[in-house]
Amino acid sequence: MSIDIGMIRGLGTLVVMIAFIGLSLWVFNRRRDRDFAEARLLPFDDDRLPPAGQEPAMRSTQQ
Repeated sequence: MSIDIGMIRGLGTLVVMIAFIGLSLWVFNRRRDRDFAEARLLPFDDDRLPPAGQEPAMRSTQQ
């Protein structure tokens, strides 16, 4: 059995297809819905902002 470029391409396609199916099953799994619902709301989370009277910590570009 000789391994040629066609077999390597076929194996590469098989690996990518298995990874795609696995990732799709992981993403659309009902048990992960709560985790993704929390992650979906992270851009709107205001808890990480500094208090009103405090300046946010920033790196200065002036010396």
